[in-house]
Amino acid sequence: MKNFFKTAFKFNLFLLLSFLISIGLLSCEVSDSTLDSAINQNYYVDYAGFTPTGDQYNQYVENPFIKVSENPTSTFSTDADGAAYANVRRFLQQGQMIPPKGAIRTEELINYFQLDYPFNNGSHPISLNGEVSECPWNTENKLVRIGLKGKPIAKQNLPASNFVFLIDVSGSMASEDKLDLLKNGFKYFVDELSDNDNVAIVTYAGSAGVVLEATSGKDKQKIKNAIDKLGAGGSTAGAQGIITAYEIAQQQFIENGNNRIVIGTDGDFNVGPSSQEELVKLIEEKRDLGIYITVLGVGRGNLNDAALEQIANNGNGTYEYIDTIEQLKKVFIYDYNKFYTVAKDVKIQVEFNPENVEAYRLIGYENRVLENEDFEDDKKDAGEIGSNQNVTALYEIVPKNNANNSNDPTFTIDFRYKNPDADTSIPLELEIFDQGKTFNQASDFMKFTSSVASFSMILSESEYKGTSNYDTILEWLNATNLIDEHGFKAEFKELVKTAKTLN
Repeated sequence: MKNFFKTAFKFNLFLLLSFLISIGLLSCEVSDSTLDSAINQNYYVDYAGFTPTGDQYNQYVENPFIKVSENPTSTFSTDADGAAYANVRRFLQQGQMIPPKGAIRTEELINYFQLDYPFNNGSHPISLNGEVSECPWNTENKLVRIGLKGKPIAKQNLPASNFVFLIDVSGSMASEDKLDLLKNGFKYFVDELSDNDNVAIVTYAGSAGVVLEATSGKDKQKIKNAIDKLGAGGSTAGAQGIITAYEIAQQQFIENGNNRIVIGTDGDFNVGPSSQEELVKLIEEKRDLGIYITVLGVGRGNLNDAALEQIANNGNGTYEYIDTIEQLKKVFIYDYNKFYTVAKDVKIQVEFNPENVEAYRLIGYENRVLENEDFEDDKKDAGEIGSNQNVTALYEIVPKNNANNSNDPTFTIDFRYKNPDADTSIPLELEIFDQGKTFNQASDFMKFTSSVASFSMILSESEYKGTSNYDTILEWLNATNLIDEHGFKAEFKELVKTAKTLN
């Protein structure tokens, strides 16, 4: 009842502010801080009007250009999440509105797509590639693409798995786009299980409960029956659910196997430890147990994107957003191998050659940036890469005197990763040369990822977007010929067209 009155108060305050503006008693030139204090951070402020989404996002920030003379080294953690893209798509397609800036994480938009990078490294679980070309939105600059590929594993060779489904059944989940959607998804997941896998189901509302003890993947119908019986009601003791799920995962732990908790929730935690800081601390205490997590966010209106993304970031996990049946199939069927980590704590450190590069800017990865000394610190957590998964990072660089010195590497990339069951990192290195390519001469991988980055910068009104516009993005996309088995790249073209009409 307290939450009801709080929500009603905020909504009525929103209406009051809108009314005062409309009749001229309150200026439209209201500062961000005034609006934040008036209607709370949970509301996105669009200067064409107010749009109360009710969702929670972390503050939008953007990496600046850094002079090589001041800091030639850039270090960050990989991020294989895809949640932001699916969420942005829902805003555009279903909501017919430009998403709030906090929902736009460029690296997640790029890494949503399977790019079929080649895997050509037999002695390591990740393979590296990269290139340099002209920057399409600022032709005086260069664009650098760094690509990683996780080792493909044939389905029959996947290790035995110990899965714990942790499903939010609180009252806020009682809608078709939340619990009902998740139940369908988990049943898709069950169909992918092998006979060597085990599944337990934990639910949480006012408290946590075990719905299904560890059950063999042979008994698929029993698992599905348990899923079908789930119903929503009550408050949300998310922290207790997480603790219980880890306890069961530890009890059923498979040595040299795949141990993973799959969480499905809108993130509307309100019982026990529930702040983002408390939940991250809880996850950090659990991440050294050899148990990975996949976080699945659902719904609109009270989606706590901020907390869910940070739970995944800090808990050896990945974060996806589920909004449609096709998205369910992508996460649970098409990308099933991503539930199997092949490398953890993957870090990237780029050293720019001061003879060639004046300044650089990492595009995206704002909450994945690391201190340079963190690179060799094996206690510092970083991102994971699943089997057959690709990860891309882009840098925009300002060339030194606009020179093209292809005899020397433009930059050297150092990588560190750990095997899933190891505590010591292993180094890798890749040198990339500037061959003076125009953007038109760049690979289709470069053209596609640049298109997604440019799209993200337009949506977020980035000060670095340069000449980016929707028409040129469509031209770049039409110039690519990448494998698109499930039509997600074609769908992206339609999303660009939708955003153009909304703008």
